[in-house]
Amino acid sequence: MNNRKGHRILAGALACLFAIVAPLFSEDSLPSGYAGVSLGMSLDAAKQALKRDPQFGYRGDRDVSLLPGDSRILIETDTSITAPHSFLDRCYFQFYNEKLYIITINLRKDKVDHYSVFSSLCKKYGNPISLNPQKSEWRNDSVIMTLERPLTIKYTDRAVFESLIDQSLVEKTGREQNTERFLDGL
Repeated sequence: MNNRKGHRILAGALACLFAIVAPLFSEDSLPSGYAGVSLGMSLDAAKQALKRDPQFGYRGDRDVSLLPGDSRILIETDTSITAPHSFLDRCYFQFYNEKLYIITINLRKDKVDHYSVFSSLCKKYGNPISLNPQKSEWRNDSVIMTLERPLTIKYTDRAVFESLIDQSLVEKTGREQNTERFLDGL
């Protein structure tokens, strides 16, 4: 009897350990993109991948535009006319220094629901590290993947994103700080 009880305790402990450790391993397997389009791709490689897959509704260079700022390019696709049976709706591909660093995929609410997508992502990648009514977030060292309401999946190159945030947080010069203090005192 004691041997059986010991096996049950060991089995329970192993199950608990697996429940704690399994999500850590699944986070490493986060995808870096969807359907042949991956973070880090060059602009030309991304265009070719979008052309090969009709579910994105990519129409060529007319879907490409320049954004304000240094080396920022956006590809925006709309499947309403070119791919009406796709699960995808509008998709956005943001580039910095000609490398893809954000993929935003809006899904069609008439084809799939938020709960189904959330459940599928949890099953594949474990529970999100952050969860609130607006979005669920999974991360590893290289990718931030979010599921946002109403029904958007976003893949972000973590290193590029954090670098851009750091660049925007440049400290103010002494003169700017003095001016700010003066204006606050008015």
